[in-house]
Amino acid sequence: MPLRANWCKYYWAMDLANYLSNYSSLINGPGALGGINAIAELFKDKINMGGKILLFGNGASASLAAHAATDFTKQAGIRAVTFHDPSLITAFSNDFGYENWMARASEFYGDEHDAMVLISVSGESSSIIKAAEFAKKKGLPIVGFSGREQDNKLQGLSDISMHVPSHAFNVVENVHSIWLTAVVDLIVGTDVYEVSHVGDIGE
Repeated sequence: MPLRANWCKYYWAMDLANYLSNYSSLINGPGALGGINAIAELFKDKINMGGKILLFGNGASASLAAHAATDFTKQAGIRAVTFHDPSLITAFSNDFGYENWMARASEFYGDEHDAMVLISVSGESSSIIKAAEFAKKKGLPIVGFSGREQDNKLQGLSDISMHVPSHAFNVVENVHSIWLTAVVDLIVGTDVYEVSHVGDIGE
């Protein structure tokens, strides 16, 4: 009962109208339009060179990475992959340490003309930063999606940085989702299409 009472206190204290209106200013924040265009151009260039997009995240950001990889592949025709299979994560984490599993997966699966997308609300997750450092060493361009502090480590390592200046985890993750799916639709060329017919075999 005390937990429920505490939850109710926060629920009723939040200004919902302000919470929702805040999304508009964050989604359309400085650099958002240019960043989305730059990501779309980078991805198209990489695919034209025979590369693919590697996407990584932890927790909810892992789900976002998987969602984006599916949409880039199916809707936009951009080869995009994640590595969130439990067997792979637990094997690599057990043998190399959790902070290194993304970098080691990139070592095994990354190719010369690939690009890497790293998603982290804090921009400080050790596994994300290790992957970014590996990408830098191998010359893979990095698209970083982060939030919270402006000067986070991921932002500093990214070639294209998409930063949400908010400390609210759900807000940051939702803005990341909108930006990523905006890239998909920009590459497709429209926001309205029948997904069951995009990229049909034999077209």
